[in-house]
Amino acid sequence: MRDPFPQSANGPRPDKVTPARLGLYAFLVIAALFFLLPAYVMLVTSFKSMEEIRSAQIFSLPHLFDWSAWIKAWSSACAGVNCTGVSAGFWNSVKITIPATVLSVLLGAVTGYALSFWRPPGGKILFAAITIGGFIPLQIFLFPMVRATAMLGLYNSLAGIVLVHVVFGLPLTTLLFRNYYASIPVELFKAARVDGAGFWRIFVSLMLPLSLPMLIVAGLMQMTGIWNDFLLGLVFAGRDNLPMTVQLNNIVTTTTGQREYNVHMAATVLTALVPLVAYFVSGRWFVRGITAGSVKG
Repeated sequence: MRDPFPQSANGPRPDKVTPARLGLYAFLVIAALFFLLPAYVMLVTSFKSMEEIRSAQIFSLPHLFDWSAWIKAWSSACAGVNCTGVSAGFWNSVKITIPATVLSVLLGAVTGYALSFWRPPGGKILFAAITIGGFIPLQIFLFPMVRATAMLGLYNSLAGIVLVHVVFGLPLTTLLFRNYYASIPVELFKAARVDGAGFWRIFVSLMLPLSLPMLIVAGLMQMTGIWNDFLLGLVFAGRDNLPMTVQLNNIVTTTTGQREYNVHMAATVLTALVPLVAYFVSGRWFVRGITAGSVKG
């Protein structure tokens, strides 16, 4: 295959325009439009009045940027007889996401650390079982988890939904940290053992400081997955702890009166805002962490 970025004897020639390069850029532009166009339509629609929306010019900019749909989506949009917008769901999602993310990341780090360096008897079988569990569709586990949380008295509670997210997030975080720790020279671990450090001392003083890139990756992936979750929140959270995604669904599917598409679009953007901000703020660290451990060092 011909290299789309040919190089000269003195290095790359970025000013050289070739058909392969034009084709590559055309593909990238089309791919970007494919993902960004729905977001653009959603954003501009949220600032339009219903009269503008009925004109069916979905790609046009609003004549006047109106924030009333955003205010209503946040504080007074109705889901059935409950007219509190998505704000209640936002705080429920915060209360679910923070502890579930912290616990699943820390437990995954400890499990990956134990499987990488301490290697208990049957550790490979345990790691394989944990990994396989992560590839089984979570819908299969819904009924057993409902029964288990009900027996523990945690069903339809905040603690119950946090526990469920931790259980389902553990395979991914364990896999990430186990592979990351496999790239760390084992001589560091052996030196700490010679100095008399035990399991927890090595983990807290040595492994955690070295794990910062993977902590960011695992934290972002878990935070995004938990925040965007709909099914588990609907089944396990209970009426008083419904996350933002469930509140959004209830608002959009409410059929009393006219459908306020600008309010629905604003509520959708508000629901997706936290993961987007998190990725924009820590995107550089995420890229560094996701590539860390790809080369044995």
